[in-house]
Amino acid sequence: MHAILDHCSGAARRSLPAGTSFIDEGGRTGHLFVLIDGKVEVVKGDSVVAVISEPGAVFGEMSVLLEQPHSATVRTSADSTLYEFEDAASFLRDQPTVAILIARLLAQRLHVATTYLADLMHQYADHGTHLAMVGEVLQSMISLPPMQVVPGSDRQSDPRL
Repeated sequence: MHAILDHCSGAARRSLPAGTSFIDEGGRTGHLFVLIDGKVEVVKGDSVVAVISEPGAVFGEMSVLLEQPHSATVRTSADSTLYEFEDAASFLRDQPTVAILIARLLAQRLHVATTYLADLMHQYADHGTHLAMVGEVLQSMISLPPMQVVPGSDRQSDPRL
């Protein structure tokens, strides 16, 4: 994702000390952030789901593209510098190269997730546990029209499934 940095001229540059949240789960900003240096962690509920230090990493893209609240909190875990695009939707319309780079990133994440879930389906298909239902859940989610996908969890299940 380092290539995104080549397209960030004109963005506000923010230096944030360790422990600073710049995206709050459930909030809406319309902003897109690109990591220049430092380290950030992505927190879903009470769980740290990722620690990222790769320059060019992007944050806030799912909320912008889906026009939905942020799905996780993102905070610095070390002093960090980021580019911030306040009107991310306009930036992505004006910079199709960046939009394609983000699309590739999202496709890569989806590929990893579906590969992992397919492996789970294979491993637990004959166990009769809730993990054996992974295939049904995935098919149900994939069949929904865009913008109606509301993934659930043990804390908040999706009532349609």
